[in-house]
Amino acid sequence: MKNRYWWFETVWHQKMVKALQVAGMCDRTQETYARTMRKLTEFYNKTPDKITEEELMDYFIHRQQVTEWSPATMRICYSGIKFFFINVLKRKWHTLKLAKAKREKRLPAVLSREEVSTILSRVTTFHNYAYLQTVYSCGLRLQEALFLEVSDIDGTRNMIHVHRGKGARDRYVPLPRATYHLLRKYWVTHKNPKLIFPAVGRGQNKGPVANIPMSIEGVQGAFRRAVVESGVQKRASIHTLRHSYATHLLEAGVNLRVIQKNLGHSNIETTMIYLHLTNKGMGEASGGKRDVVH
Repeated sequence: MKNRYWWFETVWHQKMVKALQVAGMCDRTQETYARTMRKLTEFYNKTPDKITEEELMDYFIHRQQVTEWSPATMRICYSGIKFFFINVLKRKWHTLKLAKAKREKRLPAVLSREEVSTILSRVTTFHNYAYLQTVYSCGLRLQEALFLEVSDIDGTRNMIHVHRGKGARDRYVPLPRATYHLLRKYWVTHKNPKLIFPAVGRGQNKGPVANIPMSIEGVQGAFRRAVVESGVQKRASIHTLRHSYATHLLEAGVNLRVIQKNLGHSNIETTMIYLHLTNKGMGEASGGKRDVVH
């Protein structure tokens, strides 16, 4: 049995990275697409050039029906795998044209402030608590928070510079003072010269020298356990914290355009979904910006 990271050591991974770089994909997209290929090669335990079209179709069906990946996860799966087989292996399979996930039309779950507080109070490790509190209080995407660097934190202006966000779009996000002090307190525990949330290792002693952030699986697992322990019955994920952040700002009267800017949405229509998640109407969402998320 090959070790878990053997895919990243293959010539195929290197070819994929080069193709992604030429295509102008940001680092986060490169990592996400490479991860989709790692999961595929692990599933069949062989290099991707040995995978047949029928096997690829079986894999997609397995992820849909057995693993029951969400449409959003399936879109990522399709995108990463299609990019590799079309641009690296030069396959012209019909399956690659068929692969498409329908977008979910249901509204996202939103937690109340009390539910957020209850869930986060059940997080048992400091590094996971500091991470999840930052995601919520700044409305960050999962990987935006994971890849935060020391140089991104502007304590003087109370801002975070997000420059590894979706679509490679830079933005500045308000940093609540309480979160700033929390990040300082957490950073002192590891003093990594670059990363805010470095991989700490099994013995919690790798933080000072790590050059990669904490794992996605680790923070997702910590959040899922905290939700169960909290007794909150809503179907919540880490991304639910971002939805809750936006909704709570809207409820406090923050201008919808300000929320759009904070979230990094390119289209105001994307932000307008939060009007359906609160009793506040468009007219009530036109007030000034307030520091309401702590």
